[in-house]
Amino acid sequence: MQGAGGCTVKVEVFSATADYVAVLSSCFDLPRLKAFVGRADVRIAFDALHGATGPYAREILVDLLGAREDSLLNCTPREDFGGKASRSHGHADPNLVNARELCELMGVDPRGAAMPQVAGAPAFGAAADGDADRNMILGPGFFVTPSDSLAVLVDHAADAIPFFAGGVKGAARSMPTSGALDRVCKARDIPCFETPTGWKFFGNLMDEARFTPFVCGEESFGTGSNHVREKDGLWAVLAWLSVLAHRNPRGDAPLVGIPQIVEGHWRKYGRNYYTRYDYEGVETERANAVMAGMTARLSEGQATWVRGQDLDGRVPERADVFEYKDPIDGSVSKNQGIRFLFADGSRIIFRLSGTGVSGATIRLYLEQYEPPQGDIARNALDVVKPLANLALALSDLPELTGRDSPSVIT
Repeated sequence: MQGAGGCTVKVEVFSATADYVAVLSSCFDLPRLKAFVGRADVRIAFDALHGATGPYAREILVDLLGAREDSLLNCTPREDFGGKASRSHGHADPNLVNARELCELMGVDPRGAAMPQVAGAPAFGAAADGDADRNMILGPGFFVTPSDSLAVLVDHAADAIPFFAGGVKGAARSMPTSGALDRVCKARDIPCFETPTGWKFFGNLMDEARFTPFVCGEESFGTGSNHVREKDGLWAVLAWLSVLAHRNPRGDAPLVGIPQIVEGHWRKYGRNYYTRYDYEGVETERANAVMAGMTARLSEGQATWVRGQDLDGRVPERADVFEYKDPIDGSVSKNQGIRFLFADGSRIIFRLSGTGVSGATIRLYLEQYEPPQGDIARNALDVVKPLANLALALSDLPELTGRDSPSVIT
């Protein structure tokens, strides 16, 4: 190519998908996944929400693994992610609210419960966000929370994924993510870390050789490993397909699907019922007042304040402002969210997020643990509702913000 001034400019055209496929080929047994996807009773669905994942999904899921072309939804990237006319209204977020086309195909309602028309749904469904790093996993009529997804993957990794053939050596979750991972790591003697929200904290742990191979994740639909130093939506998709292939070694046997795998996990480890309330677009001063009020009362005497509330029969164990000392570089991150911890494993967490379009977002995380012998088949929103009422009373959020309900529940 002739450039300005008569100089020669060499332009190299390369395929980003080819490099990425090479990385995934080093992590997964792609021929095994192709054999599983080719089963007569296996149909998959993947929704790129008009984001960057589309071309990668086509090459990997269709061209390499042999999935049908109609397995792909919204896989043409668009700068407006489909715009307001799309089912996602231009919000390329892989959740129950925005990925409605996929959810309806899979028979999952906005509460994460099974819809009446589950029959005929694909065996596996997944979505990724606009820049391809987050993921949502669905079975027929079944929503897998990101927290459960992380725990199930770690529990199966050594047996199902060649990258972890020698075992998972380290795992981590963000503080707001449920404690489901902790129970797996304790049973399997895997070092487990609770970090602030933000992938940089996982990156430090990945850099420590004794903790690799490493698995990590956040409740905000991010999952990944040390194959790259970032969360990876398609990696999570292939990891789940690997679990399914491992649990279904015989093509002539009835399919063990996602609902059976996750419910079996609950019967083994118990279930962490989990929900997040997002109060979006809150005036920054009002949002800060909510957090400052709780922080001040904690500093005055957390025991007196918490125990003076109607706690719905729960025994308070601890209330604090979370801080984290990095075990690798010794740095300390303070003011990473407010936690209320209870003796039965329940948690209430408040955290401010600056990722909203305007104002501040107050995130309220609600978690209630149910042991294996307990009732593990209820809807999470119903289970954590009493915790939500308690959280609002502890925080004065409705009074300080004027909000009587969250903008989004996931």
